[in-house]
Amino acid sequence: MCRILIVDDEVEVREAVQRRLEREGYKVAVAPSEGEGIQRLNDAEKAFDIVITDMSMEDQESGIRILEGAVGRDVFTEVIVLTAYGNVANAVECMKRGAFDYVEKNMPGVDVYELLCLKVQQAVERRRSAVDTVRRLEAFTKTRGV
Repeated sequence: MCRILIVDDEVEVREAVQRRLEREGYKVAVAPSEGEGIQRLNDAEKAFDIVITDMSMEDQESGIRILEGAVGRDVFTEVIVLTAYGNVANAVECMKRGAFDYVEKNMPGVDVYELLCLKVQQAVERRRSAVDTVRRLEAFTKTRGV
């Protein structure tokens, strides 16, 4: 089962995303701040498959630090960054640092929760594909004695 961590300081957003993803069958953990998010990442017995984090919590770099913590723990963890104040520079910076995607919370005419579910499905598939590729490569090198 896919394990997802949601880190967002807005209770309404955090709970709405949690409910929606749990309805889709995901196992969801939450954290209300950067500090608790980092602690959840570090204390987890097994790395999270997906992390969804707000860009700005305690400060403008909170989401970047969550991103770095998640990818630092497991390079295959896919991170989706949410923001209420999207701009191109932030999006580019997040993608450079390894984010799977960058989603604005307030897009007129768009059901952001539906969009987020789609992004999560895509992230799960990318993670699964990457992990499978590494496993096949490991099996191949074992059979070749490399």
